[in-house]
Amino acid sequence: MSNTLQASASGHPGKINIIGFGPGALEHLTFRAKAAIEESQVIIGYRTYVLLVKDLIQGKKVIATGMREEVKRAQKALEVAQTGRIVGVVSSGDAGVYGMAGLIYEVLTKTGWKGGPDEVGVEVIPGVTALCSVAALVGAPLVHDFASISLSDLLTPLELILKRVEAAASADYVIGLYNPKSGRRTEQIVQAQQIISKHRKPTTPVAIVKSAFRDAQKIVLTDLEHMLDFEIGMLTTIIIGNSATFVYEGRMVTPRGYESKYALIEEE
Repeated sequence: MSNTLQASASGHPGKINIIGFGPGALEHLTFRAKAAIEESQVIIGYRTYVLLVKDLIQGKKVIATGMREEVKRAQKALEVAQTGRIVGVVSSGDAGVYGMAGLIYEVLTKTGWKGGPDEVGVEVIPGVTALCSVAALVGAPLVHDFASISLSDLLTPLELILKRVEAAASADYVIGLYNPKSGRRTEQIVQAQQIISKHRKPTTPVAIVKSAFRDAQKIVLTDLEHMLDFEIGMLTTIIIGNSATFVYEGRMVTPRGYESKYALIEEE
């Protein structure tokens, strides 16, 4: 890859669309995300994500790679865009939340890219995050302040991850946990549950959702004490309530505080 991102030989700079397509169901794809996929001449993504949008990319050149090949995907996107083509880098959820957007910008900084009119263009198209998808399925648990933490230690030291869990738990944030467990990583979720249990009641509501809005969707509403009794994996996202979160008729709700400030039903 060259050290600059100037226009191609044709004189037209290419573009990278970094597309968050939401949980996977096409009805949750934004209009702009769909348009960005349609206008992209080349699609690049993790194989599982590419399969989720297969109906929208028929006839396009597709470059699909496996796990832990994020850097290669980012570099390839820039390489292809330098030829003057429009590249669509697809991510589930939002590409700016544990997604490819940050990595692509990191790679850009190594090239001397300034974002000028004669350079490769970049657009980040937002999508519905996994955390928002899970929240929608189980009620309204994120109505007050919350913290989102990934338990994967591939890129972040475990000591730092657990420090963040402790801070969020002690501050009474609703906590969303991404990448809670894998075949290799089995103890992080146990350690996180133990830390949070020091600051929350055993009856604190917990939502465990696998593959939100996809065919393999599975929803469990339980509590902090019993959350480890259920299946948890890489496709699972977990929401742990704060001290005010409650469950009503199968819905997990975190009050914002309106009831204590305003009358919810005014008398005539």
